[in-house]
Amino acid sequence: MKDRYQKAENFQDFLATVQVHQDLWHQIYERARLSQEAREAAGSIPGRWHFLALAEDWCGDAVHILPYLARLDEEFPHFDLRVLTLDENPDLMESHLTNGTRSIPVVMILDDGFQEVAWWGPRPQPLQDLFLREIKLLPKEERFPKVRAWFARDRGRTTLREILSRIPVTV
Repeated sequence: MKDRYQKAENFQDFLATVQVHQDLWHQIYERARLSQEAREAAGSIPGRWHFLALAEDWCGDAVHILPYLARLDEEFPHFDLRVLTLDENPDLMESHLTNGTRSIPVVMILDDGFQEVAWWGPRPQPLQDLFLREIKLLPKEERFPKVRAWFARDRGRTTLREILSRIPVTV
């Protein structure tokens, strides 16, 4: 996993190559800010942690999630984010299925020795519940605006809370 992680792109390199939703990726990244709750949670986690995200630029969920992880990486030196593409890593996708389906993004949480200790994805649980209960029933062209509206209201808070809570902290 260490070799894969080290060969993966950092967020800035990934962002420089996005083609689908290019303007949206840049807008969300420019506006992404960490909440006070996320700062406090991140600051209280000891050790060094690596986030290895499996994503694609066309993924509407990834465009709302990775910019917040990038801000966490930038503001806290004990966190680091790298991005791999789904198409080039089908084996990782197969080992991180969501209810038997290939859903991205997937964020693998690696310890300082690059051992995977947990993973998260593909979207925050409240949004996933809403999606399965209501949004999935809408015509396809109406789904993305509803998902985007949820992410815009949440501003990364739930995503970061859920990801950070998966880091095993021993006191």
